[in-house]
Amino acid sequence: MMHHHAEPGSDKIPVRIDSSLEAIIPGFLANRQRDLTTIESCLKQGDLNTIRMLGHRMKGDGGGYGFDQISVIGDQLERAAMAHNLSALQDHLKGLKDFLARVEIVYIH
Repeated sequence: MMHHHAEPGSDKIPVRIDSSLEAIIPGFLANRQRDLTTIESCLKQGDLNTIRMLGHRMKGDGGGYGFDQISVIGDQLERAAMAHNLSALQDHLKGLKDFLARVEIVYIH
């Protein structure tokens, strides 16, 4: 029997989240999806300050919702924006996009 490996980057990333947060998680993720779009256009316009602020906010919010990975990416975005490191910003943006595409919420009681 052939065993097909998933394409790299296509496997789900399960994130375990307390079920008491179930009502607010979809909105949280939708907002991060919106941040993604904002960051992409800010990159094109060279508006690193907005990216820095969004990264800072993600860093603060992520963990509180159970998304440590979002806090990490937010921190990376904030640092890269402050350092005017465009290639790092592109990488972290890819990381965020990849995470949001693959995240799978597992609610725990």
